[in-house]
Amino acid sequence: MSAPSKFGNQVPFCEPYWYQGFHSPYYTENHKKFRATLRKFVEEELKPNVDKWIKEGYPKELHKRAAEIGLQGFLVPSEYGGNRPADFDTFYELIACDELARSGGGNVLGQLAINSMALPPILRAGSEEMKKRVIQPVVRGEKNICLAISEPYAGSDVANIRTTARREGEFYIVNGLKKWITGGLMGDYFTTAVRTGEEGSGMAGISVLLIERDMPGVSIRKMETQFDNAHNTTFIELQDVKVPVANLIGEENAGFMLLLTNFNHERFVLSAAASRAARVCYEEAFMYALERETFGKKLINHQIIRYKLAEMARQIEALHDNLERVCYQFSKGVSDFALGGQCAMLKVQASRTYEYCAREASQIFGGNSIIKEGKGKIVERLYREVRMTAIPGGSEEILLDFTMRQAAARANKLRQSKL
Repeated sequence: MSAPSKFGNQVPFCEPYWYQGFHSPYYTENHKKFRATLRKFVEEELKPNVDKWIKEGYPKELHKRAAEIGLQGFLVPSEYGGNRPADFDTFYELIACDELARSGGGNVLGQLAINSMALPPILRAGSEEMKKRVIQPVVRGEKNICLAISEPYAGSDVANIRTTARREGEFYIVNGLKKWITGGLMGDYFTTAVRTGEEGSGMAGISVLLIERDMPGVSIRKMETQFDNAHNTTFIELQDVKVPVANLIGEENAGFMLLLTNFNHERFVLSAAASRAARVCYEEAFMYALERETFGKKLINHQIIRYKLAEMARQIEALHDNLERVCYQFSKGVSDFALGGQCAMLKVQASRTYEYCAREASQIFGGNSIIKEGKGKIVERLYREVRMTAIPGGSEEILLDFTMRQAAARANKLRQSKL
């Protein structure tokens, strides 16, 4: 058996194990070619511009460039304008999330992840007319689509959203507020959770509508965030927005389950990006420890520093193994519903690993990690982005509770079947 090829930084744990000459049952030559394309794109076209784009916002034209190299449409079937590989599996997406996260924070090209989260409900349940009208221009990098679910009074508690959609003939009249909507300033379309059922109907009264930016009554403004943002986070007001019934995604009052399964994909994407962000923290800290001297010796020669780095590496490798395990289940067609608890725990592991690594990297960099310039600026930036992983897509506390509620329900069902 020939030895696996090596790729990227060969300092232990600065890259995933299969980049560093170790065997893996998951990756093919096509995966490796895809990885090489993205690495070149990130190194040559993203990383040199991050500081500039954080101040100005990254250009929307970058989406067309992403489409040219196959990054926009690799999740989408060819009949809707995509370029999904013949051997497509979820490991392509894991590679994409991982490589893009190497840009070092700032949410550069963040809209691609949002497009990948907002399109699946349309792919699963949208009409053929809607699929052709919306998906193709998004894949070409000409338009963008966002998720509009969270509200000022309902974040993770999706079943209690208050935005209403009242049916009047062939239209819904939509009123409400949406908060923390990522990419709203770039969005042309919004996959929007609305209440079509009676007040108090909970999850049984939720539907999903495609709302278009240019519809009268749609108002969008930017919200400033804790983290550097070359992308954008927004607040959306919907006032008597007239939405055609043809823009209903799926069935009326059946939107909750459509959103619930979509959350698993969102949590997987967030976890994959967080895994690489944690690894970047480790890589930056390790390379710094090799050169920085304190008390007459290199940082790497202090036992406590080696301990910190070892603990970072241990958690990162465990997280990556978990990512691949969940990724493999997706690739084998295991249902989103069955993977709910697994994806929830994966995201908690990802955010906590990221937070630990960002903190320890900051400790290793010392004063250089609290200024937005110089050798520690990437760690400083990433540290402020931790909450962007820990809260969106479900907070850690809610996800852990969800996992055990699901487990308890399953356990009670099994007990009842034995009676």
